[in-house]
Amino acid sequence: MSSLPECPQCRSTYTYEDGEMLVCPECAHEWQAGAAAAVEDMPVVRDAFGTVLSDGDAVTIVKDLKVKGASGPLKVGTRVKSIRLIDGDHNIDCRIEGFGAMQLKSEFVKKA
Repeated sequence: MSSLPECPQCRSTYTYEDGEMLVCPECAHEWQAGAAAAVEDMPVVRDAFGTVLSDGDAVTIVKDLKVKGASGPLKVGTRVKSIRLIDGDHNIDCRIEGFGAMQLKSEFVKKA
């Protein structure tokens, strides 16, 4: 088992050393091996009711959402497991059963 830290960007555990740098093979992020772990610059993401969300949380959709190219909308109460927080307008990356991979806005979900 490796004692190297996980990637600060994508949380991958497959990091490796390249000289004085640490490298993530999944997202190609590089950082200093001897540098202290910095607080992430990612802003705090809150759901529709103000609860702080984090990677791996399960959420429930609180409003019917129209999906481009889909035959029907995502219904209220649809549960989404293992979310991943990302930067941008749609700040939740997830996989919804029956719809596939998609991005959601945190203002339309609540923490389950």
